[in-house]
Amino acid sequence: MFADNIEINVRAGKGGDGRTSFLHEKYRAMGGPDGGNGGDGGSVILAADHNLNTLIYFRNHKLISAGDGQMGGGKKAHGKSAENVVIKVPIGTVVYEGERKLADLTADNQQVVIAAGGRGGFGNAHFVSSRRQSPRTAELGEPGEELDVRLELKLVAEVGLIGLPNAGKSTLLSVISNARPEIADYAFTTLVPNLGVVSIDDASFVAADIPGLIEGASKGKGLGDEFLRHIERTTILLHLIDSHSADISRDYRTIQGELEAYGHGLSDKPQIVVLTKIEGQDPGEVKKVVAQLKKLSKNQLLAISAQAHQGLTELLRATMKAVTASRLAAEAEPEDEFVYDLSNVAVGKDRWKVTREESIWVVTGERVEGFARRSNFEDSAGQDRLRDILRKLGIIKKLEREGLEPGDTIAIAGKYLIW
Repeated sequence: MFADNIEINVRAGKGGDGRTSFLHEKYRAMGGPDGGNGGDGGSVILAADHNLNTLIYFRNHKLISAGDGQMGGGKKAHGKSAENVVIKVPIGTVVYEGERKLADLTADNQQVVIAAGGRGGFGNAHFVSSRRQSPRTAELGEPGEELDVRLELKLVAEVGLIGLPNAGKSTLLSVISNARPEIADYAFTTLVPNLGVVSIDDASFVAADIPGLIEGASKGKGLGDEFLRHIERTTILLHLIDSHSADISRDYRTIQGELEAYGHGLSDKPQIVVLTKIEGQDPGEVKKVVAQLKKLSKNQLLAISAQAHQGLTELLRATMKAVTASRLAAEAEPEDEFVYDLSNVAVGKDRWKVTREESIWVVTGERVEGFARRSNFEDSAGQDRLRDILRKLGIIKKLEREGLEPGDTIAIAGKYLIW
């Protein structure tokens, strides 16, 4: 079974709480603070694997979650951090949260943190200083990231074989590559995309055999819109047309119309139009059909027989030439825009913002919200520590200029602090 568009929920683990503890030994009745830090929560990581070609695993695994970090122990023992959960996906998997692209895994072994585990909280031993000899506060562990994401598979191939059903795409791919697609003399033999590595003159490229398209494919007829997505990454299209067709012109226009209707730049990709199955045909008739196609297309036109290995070398060299030109053009272009990665969010962590919502002062900002989430509001010492942090960050000064008064409520990360 093939699956290339899946929605899942990912949950990273919570960080372990720090411990409030004091050393108690037989001859040290007044031992100092010895509460250890909590362990970090596990992260959820996606890793591209060239051995996979479908997202079928996620059909029965809609929830991917990592474990929580352990609580800190006495004698400054650090809680154990949870293991990261690494899930393998096919090369070409794109990760979306809503309409925002989070990651695009295009290379073998490429990894991306989709949900980052929460940081473990500090134990009270961490807060010992010359002024605070016996701190009685410890931090809570941060919650892990949780989000709903959509995984979409777009095959990573430079050359896409397109055409109506039974145009000879699977046969051609099986002859020129190491792929072994199902082949039969009826329409819709290919129900899933196939990939194959094609070699010619000490060079190579990856080709994808896309299931046959029919009129209305761009609107989902015959699952055409699902299949068309797989050629979005390709740089060259080989448009195969059966030379035995009763209406060559209609066949050509049908596929070109669907490419244009689907959009995403498919109709603008370089193409080579390939007339197939010419074995045993009169050369004069083949020339007539090629001349007919030349009136419709400005693209390069070639006639081949995959079964008879006729015209294949010329086709592969022409394709390799186009692929090489595309690679050189890509190298000259600037790198793609940055893709959001939850493991590398460093910019803007210290920024914060203060707003007034009715009678409540709302403080936002990644770093200060992290402090609030780790503060134990059931503990007066924890609240006092957060107040100190707000002063050090300059937030209280800003709030007082805006009109903060004793008894006012400050909201941070879903928690409420009475000033």
